Amino acid sequence: MAAGGSLSRAERKAAARAEILQQEEQRDRRRQVSRILRKPAGERSPEESLLLGECEDIVRELERRRMKREGLRRRQEEVCDEPEELKRKVIELAAAVRSAKHLVIYTGAGISTAASIPDYRGPNGVWTLLQKGRSIRATDLSEAEPTLTHMSIACLHKHNLVQHVVSQNCDGLHLRSGLPQAAISELHGNMYIEVCTFCTPNREYVRMFDVTERTALHRHHTGRMCHKCGAQLRDTIVHFGEKGTLREPLNWEAATEAASKADVILCLGSSLKVLKKYPRLWCMSKPPSRRPKLYIVNLQWTPKDDLAALKLHGKCDDVMRLLMEELGLEIPCYDRTKDPIFSLAIPLGPGEEGSHSRRPVAPPWSLEEAQMQEQQREPASQLSLSLSGGWFGRGCAKGSKKKKVN
Repeated sequence: MAAGGSLSRAERKAAARAEILQQEEQRDRRRQVSRILRKPAGERSPEESLLLGECEDIVRELERRRMKREGLRRRQEEVCDEPEELKRKVIELAAAVRSAKHLVIYTGAGISTAASIPDYRGPNGVWTLLQKGRSIRATDLSEAEPTLTHMSIACLHKHNLVQHVVSQNCDGLHLRSGLPQAAISELHGNMYIEVCTFCTPNREYVRMFDVTERTALHRHHTGRMCHKCGAQLRDTIVHFGEKGTLREPLNWEAATEAASKADVILCLGSSLKVLKKYPRLWCMSKPPSRRPKLYIVNLQWTPKDDLAALKLHGKCDDVMRLLMEELGLEIPCYDRTKDPIFSLAIPLGPGEEGSHSRRPVAPPWSLEEAQMQEQQREPASQLSLSLSGGWFGRGCAKGSKKKKVN
């Protein structure tokens, strides 16, 4: 040892080498114990059993890790209720909908998977595939149409059974289903809307195409200009890591007010891993007895399951079809000729025609022309089928009857 009690350079190197050797020995021992634990207990040799007894701390640590992995795996599994069990739960949900004084619906990506829009955390979700190192297939959202769930929600709002909808989705399908803009809070924006933040109040421009082609995290200018003041327009999307500051279409004020008045919250197709971070949506400042009753429809685990009055394991369209039947309401078919996007859309200004390359939502007259051309190529037998309705009414809820809601 050097003068003054400090270690010499050789002693420090020897101590560091001893520490490294000890760490390597512990890693080797951990790997050895892990291999033994993978064997059935009856197949372990006496020496292996003795080693496990000598390494109780390592055994406990590995067991904790195994249970954590198993728990995470179970949370990612999709679970479906049996048809009779799902029907029983829907009857209970319908009673809650009928008796609710102020029902608010929270929606996530799971309500749009039927429109061929991928979710995030499902078996084929965006984050799931990225974690597996797999590529993500580009989706043409211009071809997406409101699903049965979107149309059911719009119908429930029309019948005053739902007061407000809070959505994480950016696909604009709630708006296109006919749900009034004032009744929607699109917390993460709308891919069809760009705004001028220099005008007061902010001026909205609804387009028939995805306005986010040139935008990204912390980069929101779309390349188009405000027709009124000439300032640059920006998209409304709230990316991960950003805080939404736009008044519309995020509509946080209405979302917060709706949550404060709610006595029932119905969550559809959301993992709630993002929504749970917004305390204002869950009335956490209220005592538990005064918080709204929570009903969750999702195939996977959510962090709010333990707080739910009822958890329904089923696809959103399946649950909503049963719910609307139980309520005695007919689910309207999506009708492209009545899609609000065509009446709300603002034409591009002079010289802006080449400002994007995204495919626009096809107007109904374009579809009719395409159908007529297709019919001209069909054999006569298929033509008679298409004219009798075989090509129309796709996605409608058939066989449902109108009844009075009790």
